[in-house]
Amino acid sequence: MSDKPEIGAITWFDLTVPNAEDVRDFYSKVVGWKSSPVSMGDYNDFNMTSPGSGETKAGICHKRGGNAAFPSQWIIYITVKNADESAKLCKENGGKVLVGPKDMSGYGRYCIIEDPAGAVCALFETA
Repeated sequence: MSDKPEIGAITWFDLTVPNAEDVRDFYSKVVGWKSSPVSMGDYNDFNMTSPGSGETKAGICHKRGGNAAFPSQWIIYITVKNADESAKLCKENGGKVLVGPKDMSGYGRYCIIEDPAGAVCALFETA
């Protein structure tokens, strides 16, 4: 990405599940998304693209490796200025940090949080 997303913008959607192939196939049939494999070493996660534009719209990931602790649900990624500072503020304001903050292979840093009402999302700092 050449332009950094606006702070506070929802910039990505991921679904992490035990069997990404089955769920990938479900969304391909129901929504029409096409899939592109994303190598995770010994398995693939998937980028899901719009059939018309070919733009990547979401990710469907296996609940393995770095994603093992993720809840099995759609997770939105909200852009923040500093993932570490936002994680600290989350805890100070009654939330929980479920994963991270940690690096996302050259893309930036992220953490998965739970707000005081129990809703889960990711906070993402671009590189």
